[in-house]
Amino acid sequence: MTITRAEIETAHARIAPYVRRTPVLHLGNAFGHDGPVSLKLEFLQHAGSFKTRGAFNALLSQEVPSAGVAAASGGNHGAAVAYAASRLGVKARIFVPEISSPAKIAVIRSHGAEVVIGGARYADAQEACDRFVAESGALRIHPFAAESTMIGQGTAALEWEQDGPALDTVLIAVGGGGLISGVASWWAGRVKVVGVEPEGSRALHAALEAGGPVDVEIDSVAADSLGAKNTGDLVYEVCRESVDHVALVTDAAIRDAQRLLWRDYRIASEPGGAAALAALMSGAYTPQPGERVGVLLCGANVELVRLAELTA
Repeated sequence: MTITRAEIETAHARIAPYVRRTPVLHLGNAFGHDGPVSLKLEFLQHAGSFKTRGAFNALLSQEVPSAGVAAASGGNHGAAVAYAASRLGVKARIFVPEISSPAKIAVIRSHGAEVVIGGARYADAQEACDRFVAESGALRIHPFAAESTMIGQGTAALEWEQDGPALDTVLIAVGGGGLISGVASWWAGRVKVVGVEPEGSRALHAALEAGGPVDVEIDSVAADSLGAKNTGDLVYEVCRESVDHVALVTDAAIRDAQRLLWRDYRIASEPGGAAALAALMSGAYTPQPGERVGVLLCGANVELVRLAELTA
């Protein structure tokens, strides 16, 4: 499967009236690296994460039935679909696992969607969602393994290239892989794209290592956003061609990145949103001298009580 730059440009024109053009922060030398670093502040997107891009592209590029839309989500995708559905006047039912944070569930409900607890883990919520879609005829909006979703997420890279400095490498957190598939498709052959996954949630790393999608066990502080059990074929096909490699980070490194983002930039990041920066800070990804590095900060739906405990 190939996603083209033209498809991403078309999607950007389609969703531009509905999404925020999030800013790029230029830092110069930072995080122990002697080259320039820039941060794409995608956590400032509507509903708190990049996923709003894919949700709008999915809803605007196909017919929505009278039964509305349904999605399974650890939280951020559900919030994005709920927001997009609300803006477009569409009914939405979101299936979340028990591990979803109350903060994310509150965001979903704030946009008028019905929330259903669909089991202990994300895979259970997906199964519950699939059953509902089969029974109701609702349109399923998959969080990552759908072409329209991947293309929509790629619009973040289009904006980043237009608004930011030239880059040699970008670091992208990976859950199911929709974001990195879109970003890597935009920059294929021009900028090195490195995925970042928690050691305890490494679906893309395992797929690239095995030569195809495989199931992995999930045990990470970032599981509610980076907790996909399997990337699926579409993500694997794109990433095996366009992603340089996947760096693995510890939960401790993710927490350190959350602390630094709050301490130095007053950015309240959820664990998944800080994972890409954790790779640069911890040395899981070590740039060459002078390498121009971009880091996408992808989500801000964090429990403020937990952040306060973490940064106390």
